Amino acid sequence: MDEPIRAGVPVVIARRAPAASPEPVMSGSQGIWWLIATEGALFAYLIFSYFYSMLYATGPWPPDGPPSLSLALPNTLVLLTSSLVLEVGARAIRRDRRRMLLWCLLGTIVLGAAFVGVQLVEWSQKPFGVASHLYGSFYFVITGFHMAHVVVGLVAIGVLAIWTMRGRVGMAQHEHVSIAALYWHFVDVVWLAVFTTFYLSPLVR
Repeated sequence: MDEPIRAGVPVVIARRAPAASPEPVMSGSQGIWWLIATEGALFAYLIFSYFYSMLYATGPWPPDGPPSLSLALPNTLVLLTSSLVLEVGARAIRRDRRRMLLWCLLGTIVLGAAFVGVQLVEWSQKPFGVASHLYGSFYFVITGFHMAHVVVGLVAIGVLAIWTMRGRVGMAQHEHVSIAALYWHFVDVVWLAVFTTFYLSPLVR
């Protein structure tokens, strides 16, 4: 910017910034879809690596025998139920049913926490660790990565529950709930892929 000279001293002319940027602003819905795309790609790479290693494994896979479904199958149903409950809440707030939304948010938190608890119990019962063999490394890395996403989702839903109790979430803010529900559905879909990978595919190998 040219600076005029006044009595030998440069003077900087201030210009007002534009009131609004001409660039389009990404919405929350667009942002969550980009997040789902990137995180989904990471899970896809990990699961692809698992199956690649399984196809070229020379010994038994898994080394300790097929995993039990006694905890994993009911836990899968718990997570799927939580997704259904949250979807009911997301639809309820579009009709300004705040009490229904609050109960659905709390129900989702309880079911999600139950899923985490059962998963921790199952981890503790595994006869192998993350460094025992390649299968163990894949199992704990992928299920642990998924667990981290569950915890993030629970935190987000917990914040929505607090906002709802304080009257900060209504029909006008239904998009916030829809975004959280979309992320939670993504977590459920990923778990179905993880469940199929580690619990079902060894049964048909």
